[in-house]
Amino acid sequence: MSKICQITGKKAMVGNNVSHSKRRTKRKFNVNLFEKKFYWVEQDAWIRLTISAAGLRTINKLGLNTAMQQAAEKGYLTGKDIKFLDL
Repeated sequence: MSKICQITGKKAMVGNNVSHSKRRTKRKFNVNLFEKKFYWVEQDAWIRLTISAAGLRTINKLGLNTAMQQAAEKGYLTGKDIKFLDL
């Protein structure tokens, strides 16, 4: 599974570790990702999304359906990416 937020599209960035002597070595800045279950009222189903902390704030602000529609328009989320749960 790739380390990309399904709502915001955030992914790992590349940067440098800088030592005291200013020697630079490559490193990765990973995204704060986690899998979270949501109840999607419009589909009457539980789903699981891989989202970042910023994605969770977006869902809290806009609502799940609106956030998913905007992510689909931007190409971050497709129909096959949504995991439906049987509870």
